[in-house]
Amino acid sequence: MAHVPTIIEQRYKEAVDRLSAREKIAQSFAMFDWARGWIARQIVEERGVMDTERLRWEVALRVYGDEPGARQLIERHLDRLRNHVSS
Repeated sequence: MAHVPTIIEQRYKEAVDRLSAREKIAQSFAMFDWARGWIARQIVEERGVMDTERLRWEVALRVYGDEPGARQLIERHLDRLRNHVSS
């Protein structure tokens, strides 16, 4: 069964179609920043407050952690941060 767009979906698509390429890129960056902020708030809620550097890497782990190479690099960096704090 085909999806029939609602009037809201149609208007949204029309509004997006009117954006310039620069505006579309800016909007995608803003959405990515919003998503990273949302993930960061979830991590802080789950684990408590942490320094900004560690939080950035914890967010990266959530975003890119399904890719084995990226996960390995991020976890290695997080281990260094944890060891630095504990020493």
